[in-house]
Amino acid sequence: MFAFDNTWEVLGLLGGIVALRAAVPHLRPLHRHRGAILEFVDSGLVAVLLVFCILRPFVIQAFYIPSGSMLPTLHLQDRILVNKFIYYFREPRFGEIVVFEAPQYVSAAKKDFIKRVVGLPDDRIAVCSRYLNDGYLYYNGQRKEEPYIKELHEYNFPERGGEFVVPEGTVMVFGDNRNDSNDGHRWGPLPRENVLGKAFCIFWPPHRIQLVH
Repeated sequence: MFAFDNTWEVLGLLGGIVALRAAVPHLRPLHRHRGAILEFVDSGLVAVLLVFCILRPFVIQAFYIPSGSMLPTLHLQDRILVNKFIYYFREPRFGEIVVFEAPQYVSAAKKDFIKRVVGLPDDRIAVCSRYLNDGYLYYNGQRKEEPYIKELHEYNFPERGGEFVVPEGTVMVFGDNRNDSNDGHRWGPLPRENVLGKAFCIFWPPHRIQLVH
């Protein structure tokens, strides 16, 4: 199954459309309808170029969820749409779900992750395990109510206690499945430049269609 997630698949699609356009004038059975067919093929070519050269790189892109790290908000194999345009005009905000390119110190292979923003530059964040305190996230000294997480934290962050100050040029991201997520509590802050966009809706499967927050 082709998802058109790499350059060769897209080039193959474009090549197929161009080849079809070149072949139409030479197909005698189609001679009577050649004009309409060429118009249809040209429209398809323009649509493909628009989607893969403008919309997908800069505006909106589809992603799928490969793990349970964002349960219960996002389920395994959900398909989501990501707004790649919004962060050209403003910075990410606390609580937003973002897709980002995993840094090399997280994944040697180039992969896209999805997590929730829990800290911005100069924010102070802390997590106290529910076994030692209450299990909540503390944000700039205030306890945050996070109705979207699967369960309260069973770890401390920072591990040795105290508060973590998010460095400039970075954001801190956690999964909603806090106790089973490969996220910032394991590997630290994420470079802001790695953030690709903001998730805003689930579009597949049909019974899961909804906006995400």
